[in-house]
Amino acid sequence: MVERPQKEYQPMDSSPSLSSVLPSAARDDGTGNEVPLSIYDLTVAYHRKPVIWDVGFDLPAGQLIGIVGPNGAGKSTLLKAAMDLIPSASGRVRVFGDSYRANRHRVGYVPQRESVDWQFPVSALDVVAMGLYDEIGWCRPVRRRHRDRARLALQHVGIGELADRQISQLSGGQQQRTFLARALVQDADLYLMDEPFAAVDAATERAIVDILRDLKKRGKTAAVIHHDLQTVPEYFDYVVLLNMRVVAHGPVETTFTSENLQKTYGGRLTLLDEVTEAMRRRESSL
Repeated sequence: MVERPQKEYQPMDSSPSLSSVLPSAARDDGTGNEVPLSIYDLTVAYHRKPVIWDVGFDLPAGQLIGIVGPNGAGKSTLLKAAMDLIPSASGRVRVFGDSYRANRHRVGYVPQRESVDWQFPVSALDVVAMGLYDEIGWCRPVRRRHRDRARLALQHVGIGELADRQISQLSGGQQQRTFLARALVQDADLYLMDEPFAAVDAATERAIVDILRDLKKRGKTAAVIHHDLQTVPEYFDYVVLLNMRVVAHGPVETTFTSENLQKTYGGRLTLLDEVTEAMRRRESSL
């Protein structure tokens, strides 16, 4: 059982927040759209030790969002807690104004590749079809129309010819594309991706970026855990800087700054200097 850290949490204000007073459906992101993911005062702890602490933000709809922070900052924990995969010690999560359980059909998830048992005896097509289980129903057969949609999703990510290949026979990049296809076949409104760029080849990285941009064009929202700071301004519109707590969140151009990176990463000056220089070169080329 997860225990709450031995600290008395004090709310910022004793009066109820606006988000708790308004009906969930009335909340929007300032553009008239529903807030895809709203997190308030979220704390997750393992054995009394907090992993994320009093985390809160609303993500804007129709944006590509990078979740950035050092190793051990709680990024994966944040996504898992948002989807009820792990329990939280305190806080509230709303997905399109309701609980994750109520709106799970509107969320697509791409887990870390390292967390998957790739020796499980299924094909790439089988994995993608799993994204349709809410529609198919448990213990019911996967019909031809479902397989056809799964094949189309694999074609969309560029590996349609590998549909019948066992997943252990796929390369790392092909495995990542398979899980992207599984999320895409759901036709979700919010996509949560845990390090989709990790350990993939350059061609797969470009393919993932193209998929993200296509999702944005279709009005979808994608929140992506990302480690390569130099590509954040190129790939994302909005950024959440996390190190157990939210350091800052907002549009990349105003939030992804040297000052905020210093607060997020502390003394890792060499890395920060490289990113600062890359940002300076990018700004000078505009």
